[in-house]
Amino acid sequence: MNERTVMKKLIYAILGVAVIGSCIAMYASRPTNPAAASAQAQAASAAQPASENIPLVQAAVATPAAPAPDTGDSRPAVIAAATETSAKAIDPAISRAFDSLFSRQLTHEQRRDILKKLVESGKIDQAIGELQQQVADNPRNAEYQTALGQAYIEKAVALQDDIPDKAILAMQAMKSFDAALSVDSANWEARYTRTSVMSHYPAEMNKGQEVIDQFTQLINQQEAQTPQPQFAKTYVALGDQYQKLGQNDYALATWQAGAQLFPSDKTLQKRLTQPAGQ
Repeated sequence: MNERTVMKKLIYAILGVAVIGSCIAMYASRPTNPAAASAQAQAASAAQPASENIPLVQAAVATPAAPAPDTGDSRPAVIAAATETSAKAIDPAISRAFDSLFSRQLTHEQRRDILKKLVESGKIDQAIGELQQQVADNPRNAEYQTALGQAYIEKAVALQDDIPDKAILAMQAMKSFDAALSVDSANWEARYTRTSVMSHYPAEMNKGQEVIDQFTQLINQQEAQTPQPQFAKTYVALGDQYQKLGQNDYALATWQAGAQLFPSDKTLQKRLTQPAGQ
């Protein structure tokens, strides 16, 4: 697999996760053809499947863009731009966004909505620069690392067809999530988002079992905490991963376990009315 192909597939994984939360009410229907389901199981995840709860963004690969001029700055241009933007006085809107972003009362989806609004207002570069500075000043703060990773994802989604810059942002996001987990292994958002990204890696990268292990670890962690509605997402994602690997009995059992804890979760209920392999 050449470098450009690996880069492109990593982008698909990152961009797929970038629409978690905002698209929960808009899941696409899973295929209902038994023959197709059987073929998918036999392929053992050899083809990257469509995911109902984390749709993939299909990035068109056009003619490679001309390389950026050499400015003597060793940082990738897409990262340097955000840092340079942050050198300006912090925008009051970003300051307010940060005040909300780190509130412990927010859900995973609400935090993502804050970052998406910064993208829409053209302020994501300055926000990334500020988060980079916070990470540099507070390297042992897992929340800053996680927020930075999520901000990289949002910026990657906002780019059009700039494949190299998307790849750079994707890799930076994964590094940020890794850094957050090295500080706080119980950081739910960092582990959930990172593992969701990994669940979309191409089959030849052999990450299927690691995805299962990571989601299982997250469920064990959740069971020791006060239940939160977003915890239902882990059961959905773990069941989906089992289904991708053709382990339909495990998929169904996982969704059933989640539905017992979160009976009002619509996604889990939908999985149970359309069982694995159907």
